[in-house]
Amino acid sequence: MELQDKTALVTGAGGGIGRAVVTALAAEGAQVIALDRDADALDALCADVGPNCSAAVADLSDGPGLQALAADLLGKHGRIDILVNNAGILTPHKLAGITLEDWHALMSVNLDAAMLLTQAVVPGMKDAGWGRVINMASYAWKSGGLTAGTAYSVSKAALVGLTYSTARELTGTGITANAIAPAYVVSPMIMNQLSDEDRARQLAAIPVGRFCEPEEVAHTVRFLASPLAGFMTGLTIDMNGGLQFG
Repeated sequence: MELQDKTALVTGAGGGIGRAVVTALAAEGAQVIALDRDADALDALCADVGPNCSAAVADLSDGPGLQALAADLLGKHGRIDILVNNAGILTPHKLAGITLEDWHALMSVNLDAAMLLTQAVVPGMKDAGWGRVINMASYAWKSGGLTAGTAYSVSKAALVGLTYSTARELTGTGITANAIAPAYVVSPMIMNQLSDEDRARQLAAIPVGRFCEPEEVAHTVRFLASPLAGFMTGLTIDMNGGLQFG
């Protein structure tokens, strides 16, 4: 119960990775605010997790609305100790097919929301002298995207840049900022976007011979959130089953 006096905010909590992260942090004693746009998914999640889980419904593409919600949450909870920017949307469109409208819509969720929430919670973390910012990147950030589209790959590369910039700026404050870059996690967002042929091809290319499980990603989040990870900041932890080393 390393996190029993901490409050965590997890975005994209209704998805496969998000559910696993909320469950893992709550199991360590954290009070977890599960944020998603799907109210029914949040209700089911909090019913499963129990009293350590509370729901916050929000559209992450609405920047001003998200800022207002963050202010409300901070007013209610005092501060957010652990921020997990997990939410993301995926598009398969490559360079020639992406429109500016689609680009902006994806960036608003995958990148802008992470910046706005980090901006909102950092002052309280500074006051406490302790905090964890954990951003969910993707193997796509350095592979250029295999089945993911251009905008998604760029958004995840930018999220890594935000992670590094945040870590550098906050060095010495007791706040760490790190990213996790999974590849092909067993979740609806990934599995539903891949054809049978894509799944077979990618599975054959992964040296460990399987896709990543959401609980494995959640375990890495739990580690980065723990007090014993305080010497680790400005890192991107690869979880790609040996697809790429270094």
